[in-house]
Amino acid sequence: MKQLQKFFPHALAILGFVLVSTLYFFPVLQGKQIFQSDIAQYTGMAKEQNDFRATYHEEPYWTNSAFGGMPTYQLGAKYPHDYVGAIDDVLRFLPRPADYLFLYFLSFYILMLVLKADPLKAFFGAVAFGFSTYLIIILGVGHNAKAHAIAYMPMVVAGFIMVFQRKYIWGGLLIMFAGALELNANHFQMTFYLLILLLILAGYFIYEGIKSKEYKSLLISFGTLLVAGIFAIGANAGNLLATAEYANFSIRGKSDLSFNPDGSKSTTDLAMTRDYITEYSYGIAESFNLIAPRLFGGSNNEKLGTDSSMFEFMISQGVPESQATDFTNSMPTYWGDQPIVSAPAYIGAVVFFLGILALFTDERKIKYAFLGGAFISLMLSWGKNFPALTNFCIDYIPMYDKFRAVSSIQVVLELCFPVLAIMGLQSFFKLEKEKQLKPLLQSGAIGLGLVIVLFLSKSLFSFSTANDSYFLQNYGPSFVDALVADRKSLYSADLLRSGFFILISAGVLWLFIKNKIAQNTAIILVGLFMVSDLFFVDKNYVSNKDFVNARDVEVPFQETPTDAKILEDPTNYRVFDVQGLMQARTSYFHKAIGGYSAVRPKRIQQLFDYQIAKNNMEILNMLNVKYVIQTDKEGKESPIINPDANGNAWFVSKVEMVKNADEEMKALDKIDSKQVAIVNENEFQSIKNRAFAKDSTATITLDSYQSNNLKYTSNNSSEGLAVFSEMYYEKGWKALIDGKETPIMRADYTLRAVVVPAGKHSIEFKFDPQVVKTGGTITLISCIGMLLLLGGGIYVDRKKRKEAL
Repeated sequence: MKQLQKFFPHALAILGFVLVSTLYFFPVLQGKQIFQSDIAQYTGMAKEQNDFRATYHEEPYWTNSAFGGMPTYQLGAKYPHDYVGAIDDVLRFLPRPADYLFLYFLSFYILMLVLKADPLKAFFGAVAFGFSTYLIIILGVGHNAKAHAIAYMPMVVAGFIMVFQRKYIWGGLLIMFAGALELNANHFQMTFYLLILLLILAGYFIYEGIKSKEYKSLLISFGTLLVAGIFAIGANAGNLLATAEYANFSIRGKSDLSFNPDGSKSTTDLAMTRDYITEYSYGIAESFNLIAPRLFGGSNNEKLGTDSSMFEFMISQGVPESQATDFTNSMPTYWGDQPIVSAPAYIGAVVFFLGILALFTDERKIKYAFLGGAFISLMLSWGKNFPALTNFCIDYIPMYDKFRAVSSIQVVLELCFPVLAIMGLQSFFKLEKEKQLKPLLQSGAIGLGLVIVLFLSKSLFSFSTANDSYFLQNYGPSFVDALVADRKSLYSADLLRSGFFILISAGVLWLFIKNKIAQNTAIILVGLFMVSDLFFVDKNYVSNKDFVNARDVEVPFQETPTDAKILEDPTNYRVFDVQGLMQARTSYFHKAIGGYSAVRPKRIQQLFDYQIAKNNMEILNMLNVKYVIQTDKEGKESPIINPDANGNAWFVSKVEMVKNADEEMKALDKIDSKQVAIVNENEFQSIKNRAFAKDSTATITLDSYQSNNLKYTSNNSSEGLAVFSEMYYEKGWKALIDGKETPIMRADYTLRAVVVPAGKHSIEFKFDPQVVKTGGTITLISCIGMLLLLGGGIYVDRKKRKEAL
């Protein structure tokens, strides 16, 4: 009975998390789903893959519906023995996106319990963490993998800390399973940022261990972490190995070209350019958004309302009141350094205040590790605005140049400050009454003092952005003046708002000191202020209006007359949507050469940049683009037939051997792809100095199509080189001629080619990636090992408990 009573507060907290998650996203209870723009794009990209699963009940691992063809490794591929994913499914039992919000809460709650917070404070801390504005916004736009990975971060940190607390068994088991779940979430950028925080925490524990000469416990701790890490990685081997294999094929891999699309010499060997990596860099002054949400305007689509200067301006221009209201519901008030912002990264004024309180009240030195993690992540988020640090990281820290949108590293800060906040609240109530007032006044002075300084500094800011030149040109100076006036109003209003929340929270704690209210009352009031502060900001950006009928999410794209016309063609071909190159709508209906992916294939991107952008139609021909979708000035869409498309495969009469990637790309400038194949002699020496013939009756026809299996029949009087309008990928594809495997070469920079003997032959391409099989075997072994460790851990722990009795 006592054991049940012990777990009752935790059960109550978990029930609270379920209720808060479902109530915040209440429409999920009505069967509605949130419309997430990125998920709509993913649905388009994954359509062929999902159709294949439904038809053949197996995994294709390749799709031809996007970018001319690519592996599905980062498109939701399912790997063998993914038992960690099954555990994750159990934890995310609520409808999406309430499942991710629940996971935020649960994971952070575990961390706070490890840091000795009582259940009530841990509950409010968990809700405050989950309601951090950035974490809600990414759910609104569909960054599900990112949210998924962030959700497991606190749990990983909890296990990490437990190990160094010498709770080797349960700490090791926790970080092993949490780490496996973190990797399974499949957002390596967030996992990379988590590792930065763990390194900072490790530095703290190493320092403390050396200072107290606890060398043995340090060695055991790191040994425990090593074993846990090996099994966590092994349990995700399928995904990790496949992703590692694909990385260099994607735009995250280093370019083989030494010149830029304009012909100038490339001056970098980075996987991505510095400008691309740092495009989304947080402004230094903009960092104060963390404590006052719309200090820099909020978002690019801010709701202003009828009491705004913009509304008054619209009315003065004779715009009907209803239209003016609609217009002011989506205004570009953001004036910070980033190109586009959906919402400010607001951690909460009360969270900030309590975090400062922790620095004065909590005696545990680990607070400085979390403060350091917050500060370092903030500086790294400045990106190009702090070039010395950013360039050092890009140049010298492995993997750093693989990730863009450096501002997103603030997720570390958004984890660290709620931790500090609950540490502050917990330690405040542990102080003797006579010692509570001084730290309260100190932290209140810092919080309110910062608000006052920012308020007095208002005249130092211009409240304008480079994008205002567009509005000035199209709408006139009065429009921009109204916009600037509203930006100033938001600046002042939100500073007053944050000041109010700090003041009222400090006031509640002061009332407790003066014995005016009880401790639990004070905790609940401060917790409610902390959560409501964030809740009402979040609702400005993600609310019930973002939910639609499930059908609209499951089928996000509607067939147009253009789509219907193209789909009348039963042959195998590709489609190029000129206006929708970097979106997945076309992929939903057709085999497109465009698509929507942050890890799209590098060489197709280079074809866009170096050739297609220069109107080289021969590239579209060799990619078998039979239809080009164009939109006229009136917005009317129409399919243009390309009569010169090369078809599915063809024999060439000549092979032009070149020495490197630069020569390959330059040779495409004036290629006759139906007659000539360009081949890199350094990579494919087997055909160097060989002559190939092609007679006028030579044919290759596609007999059957599946995304991972294509069958052809060829007929040629002499040995010839056949080129296929399919993307070359070095690993996984096998070519069989009459059932006998033959080498695949890369031709024309991106396509597959094989040498075909004279006569009539069957040719087959199969995608059967060994990396998936190898990864599946490692995953199975690792999962068995994890189960054995779990059983062994429970046995050893029970044995120790019995011996202690």
